[in-house]
Amino acid sequence: MSDFPWGEASATGVGSHPGENQVEAVKTVFGELPALPYLPELPGRGVGADMIGRGASFLVELPVEVWPSGWRFADRPGRDLRRAREHLTRDLDTLEEVAQGYEGPLKVQVCGPWTLAGAVEMRHGDKALSDPGAVRDITASLIEGVAAHVARIRRSVPGVTTIVLQVDEPGLPGVLAGTVPTASGFGRLPAVEGPVAAEVLGGLLGLPGVFPVVHCCAPRVPVRLLRTAGARGLSLDLKLITGRDDDPIGEAVEAGLGFMFGVVPGVDSPLPDVGVVARPVAELWRRLGFPAATLAGQVVLTPSCGLAGASPAYAKAALAKCRESARVLREDPGEE
Repeated sequence: MSDFPWGEASATGVGSHPGENQVEAVKTVFGELPALPYLPELPGRGVGADMIGRGASFLVELPVEVWPSGWRFADRPGRDLRRAREHLTRDLDTLEEVAQGYEGPLKVQVCGPWTLAGAVEMRHGDKALSDPGAVRDITASLIEGVAAHVARIRRSVPGVTTIVLQVDEPGLPGVLAGTVPTASGFGRLPAVEGPVAAEVLGGLLGLPGVFPVVHCCAPRVPVRLLRTAGARGLSLDLKLITGRDDDPIGEAVEAGLGFMFGVVPGVDSPLPDVGVVARPVAELWRRLGFPAATLAGQVVLTPSCGLAGASPAYAKAALAKCRESARVLREDPGEE
């Protein structure tokens, strides 16, 4: 469908991969997912390769460092931040090498401002989420850093037609519900109001020249809030979708949002036949009352979450299964 940067019957991954070999991970992604590849992340490499450390490495003039309790803002850049940025630089160099001659969309992932604020601690106090001013500073800094990241990717891989910017916000439901623990762990930070959350997130989703998708593999995904914030696509674990999600998801489908549905486990498990993998997606589409003809264009299949906890062989097989199952959505969307 022309409304989306991907073609019909596309599949992709969520982001993380097992192991420490970035070259093999990128080759696996481009080999198994030629229609919508992405820049894989390898948190197994250690400090700075994790989601929060990598997200913090995008921050401009807000250095961070690792404490026993986790990531914390620092007075000046140090070894931990340098390591995170070195991981990212090597990843981009690898991408440039492997993606030579590639033409088409490319997905990249960044940690969202709310998940970042709920994890990084202030220099002498609680988590950044406890301070609205700190949240604003993080967001502005993150927008600047991600814009530079996107610009570098465009220079490195000139054949990219659209950058699909996936903003990872697994912590957002907890932010809205007021369940994020304080730094001490003995209390909970106050809930953030929906309009405030949407406004902050909207700054990053409104970055020019990208197709913004929000990924959240937690229960109670605030679908309507994400639409309001400017998401043009949502990445969700299909097994966490319940009947109470039907109305907001149906509204989002009708409004023209794209969906990335997680359909195979993110850890080593038996992989069923492609028809079995695709069936729940087709059943959801029918339940919502949308024609089967629109399914393969509006929906992309993915693993249920990142693949960092899987074996390299399973990660490759899971991506292949998503690619093969996506064809079912086009060729036989009504399969029972």
